[in-house]
Amino acid sequence: MAAKGTAAKSASGASMSKYDMEVEKRLQALEVEAHPKCHHDTEEVDTDRLSALEARFDDLLAHLKNHFGDLED
Repeated sequence: MAAKGTAAKSASGASMSKYDMEVEKRLQALEVEAHPKCHHDTEEVDTDRLSALEARFDDLLAHLKNHFGDLED
């Protein structure tokens, strides 16, 4: 009987082969290089700014609906 292996797991819990692990490692390195200032896990969200942006978006959407008629969400 074959020994049970201990495959690496992805963030979703799926098993990952050695190839998958290498590709994931390279992808993460490329993402860090492409977006060096993005630290989504470490930065706090500016909730006031986010709320202001959401309000502006809602106003824009209302204006477009008024001009073009009802738009599907």
